Amino acid sequence: MELAKIKACICEGAAEAAIIDVLLDNNLLIFQREEMLDEGVIRCRDGKTFETRYLRKGFSEMISVIRILDSRRENFKLSKAYESKVDVINVITAPEIEMLIIFNENKYNEFKKSGKKPSSFCKENLKMSSVKSYDFVKDYFSSSEILVQAIKTYNQMSKIRKDEYTLLDLLK
Repeated sequence: MELAKIKACICEGAAEAAIIDVLLDNNLLIFQREEMLDEGVIRCRDGKTFETRYLRKGFSEMISVIRILDSRRENFKLSKAYESKVDVINVITAPEIEMLIIFNENKYNEFKKSGKKPSSFCKENLKMSSVKSYDFVKDYFSSSEILVQAIKTYNQMSKIRKDEYTLLDLLK
């Protein structure tokens, strides 16, 4: 994966933002905060809103927009004026980012049998009521080694399409 000098990291939710922050804080990503727009995660999923808020500042260089999301169908439309200046990279965490917790807890087989969504499984079976909150996820993965291992396990256990990027691709 080749990234432009300037990066924008857009996260779908608070849990994704917490995971990226843990990885950034521990210098584990292929980019650093200083290379990012606003030096942090952006919580703006709509292409037009992102364009208005960030791209109209007059960048002369390419920008890599790294989107961390669980949906393969979510579009990120930019106007023609910006399409050639922005490289959009989708990093897929399907079915949900909470799979990292399920893998870390060694509950994958139990999860598969449950038929539940990962977030519901975490809330109901693992009694993690705040599983979608930034603070909970950041605290849960306060050990970056545990997070990296969960990302590696996710990659081994998941069906990843050939043309997709995962969190593993963002690690150094």
